Parts: sequence; structure tokens; C-alpha cells
Amino acid sequence: MTQDPQADDVIKYLLQKADQSLESAQSEFQAQRFDFAVNRAYYACFYSASAVMLQRGKQFVKHAGLRSAVHKDLVRPGHLASKWGKVFDRAFETRQEADYLILFSFPPEQVETIIQDSVGFVQAMRELLESPPKTV
Repeated sequence: MTQDPQADDVIKYLLQKADQSLESAQSEFQAQRFDFAVNRAYYACFYSASAVMLQRGKQFVKHAGLRSAVHKDLVRPGHLASKWGKVFDRAFETRQEADYLILFSFPPEQVETIIQDSVGFVQAMRELLESPPKTV
């Protein structure tokens, strides 16, 4: 993963958190707690993207910084398909709605799509982690 064993441990931890978040999203969906499912699906993306960025020597304290880096460092240079950048943006936006809008609920079909997209995003992040970052 990296030259730093401590960073490697953090990356592994972040991937475990991503997996747990996906499992939680599925559980929340099955229990029809759709807002919580959306939240957990976003955090699966967040943790896995954070792992990729850490592998590349970057850490962020704000969600907006990570979102920006996904596009700037992964999508624009062609390391990640633009589809996954859009998935990450959508996950962030729907998580904001789920967490902060009052008297708002998601239809189950939309939540199911968000979870499926999050599974794909996490897999795309794992693939990036398996191939070393390209330097120009």
C-alpha cells in the first residue's frame, strides 16, 4: 500500500469502516430506516475515498475537501471514471438531505440505488488501492 506501516494500518482501518458502513446501510434499509441507510452508504464512500487519499499522502478535515480531491486527483487525471465522482457527489448530497431536512423521506427504490452505487464506489476505491498511484 504505502511505505509507511502506520499509514497502511489506517488505510486498512478505513476500509473496515467502509465495509461496516455498507453492512449497516443494508441493515438500515431492511429495517426501512431509509435516512440512516443513506447516511451509512455515504460514509462507506467517505471512508474508502479517505483511504485512497491517505495512500497518496493526503488527509482532509472537511468533507468538501475530500470531495474536491476525488475530482481533482482521481477523476480529472483519469485514475477514476467520472461516473464514480458523480456517485460520490450524489451520496454526499443525499446524506445532507437525510441528516438535515425535516419531514423528508426517500423512496425505497432511490435508497436501494444509492446503496448499490456505494458498493460500486467502494470497489472502485479498492481497485485504486491495489494499483500504486501513477506519478507523472
